[in-house]
Amino acid sequence: MIINEPVITRSEMVRCALCYDAPCDAACPKLNPSGLLRSIWFGNEQGAVWTLPPENPCLGCTGLCEQSCVRPGEVKIRDLVSTLYDSVKKEAETPVPADEKRLECDFCGTLLENPFLLSSSVVASNYDMCARAFEAGWAGVCYKTICSMEIHEASPRFSAITGEGGSMVGFKNIEQLSDHSVKENMEIFRRLKANYPSKFILASIMGRYEEEWGELAKLCEENGADAIELNFSCPNMAEGGLGSDIGQVPELVERFTAAAKKACHIPVLAKLTPNVASMSPAAEAAVRGGADGIAAINTIKSVTNVNLHTYISAPSVHGASAVGGYSGNAVRPIALRFIAELGQNKALYGKHLSAMGGVETWKDALEFLLLGGCSIQITTAVMQYGYRIIDDLKSGLNLYLAEKGFNSVRDVIGIGLDSLSSTTDSLERDTILFPSFDRTKCIGCGRCMISCMDGGHQAIHMDEARRPVLNGRKCVGCHLCLLVCPERAIRPAEKRISRSRKPC
Repeated sequence: MIINEPVITRSEMVRCALCYDAPCDAACPKLNPSGLLRSIWFGNEQGAVWTLPPENPCLGCTGLCEQSCVRPGEVKIRDLVSTLYDSVKKEAETPVPADEKRLECDFCGTLLENPFLLSSSVVASNYDMCARAFEAGWAGVCYKTICSMEIHEASPRFSAITGEGGSMVGFKNIEQLSDHSVKENMEIFRRLKANYPSKFILASIMGRYEEEWGELAKLCEENGADAIELNFSCPNMAEGGLGSDIGQVPELVERFTAAAKKACHIPVLAKLTPNVASMSPAAEAAVRGGADGIAAINTIKSVTNVNLHTYISAPSVHGASAVGGYSGNAVRPIALRFIAELGQNKALYGKHLSAMGGVETWKDALEFLLLGGCSIQITTAVMQYGYRIIDDLKSGLNLYLAEKGFNSVRDVIGIGLDSLSSTTDSLERDTILFPSFDRTKCIGCGRCMISCMDGGHQAIHMDEARRPVLNGRKCVGCHLCLLVCPERAIRPAEKRISRSRKPC
């Protein structure tokens, strides 16, 4: 079975609320339904089947789990579990490894037990939160940005673009930096390092002038930080030459990086803004300043949810709003583009690239690793689903590495870069890869025909039996039909053909 081909999709369990202390678990004496459902949600269905008992306990069961659900009867738990048995378990060949040695990597020479860190944000903003993340299995945290300024947050400060089932597709924040004092944060660092010596503390800092960047870097090192992340990218601290204002000026990036690097003896990374056409000038400037690596991306400047009655965008704070930072799964393609740019930049070879931007699942994380990311930072998915997502992040990635024959996560870093070009000019254009229709899955909805007629090349029509029929003389192989099919009943054909040999 190909591990990245899901048998069950989120759409089949979209009504699942992914509950805390899920009632379905208490109702089932033989399974942990909520854990199985989470694994499906986060693309780890093949990892889930290795936790199942030999025989399917759902057969003949009265379904107390479904009745106890906070949405009674709306989540077909027994059907989903039976699909795991009938379709996934039978094809699963590689078990989840007994240990997590394959996940070990390093952060500028310091061992990480896995590549997953919390990124600098509210999810890593006090001792209790970081401690619970460590206990859950996260390798480390990038602590919420420390500064010497007084921070007073707005209320509310979040908004979201929601998708199917109400889950957040994109997330906007107007939050600023840590509202704890520098002294309070240093005490938190000391406690974390004393109680979790094997966990990694990446201290995010923001200064206003060279001396302050240096002072903060030195303090963080003295109080237990393993590395420093320079926040040159916060879109919500741009006024007065802070945040993304710095990240857009390579000269400032170089100067402040040098100041921090001179003041401490631990690795220093520059966290760069995506609110630029190219990230390389700032990244190269950071390296000239002595940076040991780059962190990217921070959030993207955005406006969301303009109220059609008050005309105010969200979040509305006393009748006003502001441009804020956009994150979540919706920004992942943009983040991947920047990570690939940095990964292909020869001036950055050998530098640690800590990647982030819309990671929810182990598959999302793997994409960043394939394009050069050395560690993965996550915030928005944790804000939505909690620290518990680390279980499927680790399990799914560990299983993938084992199935593909990789001995270490280090082996996949950057292996997707050679096939990627920054433009489409170099792509082959002399052949066509036609779509192929799976008649056993097709329900005859005609969505493929509608999209091809109105958004493509008028190459599909429906026959009298409501089956799609392809006109090969018109089809250009764009694959729009594959993307719109609700049943995933269309796949690429097995062979390409020359444009001069189009079938009738």
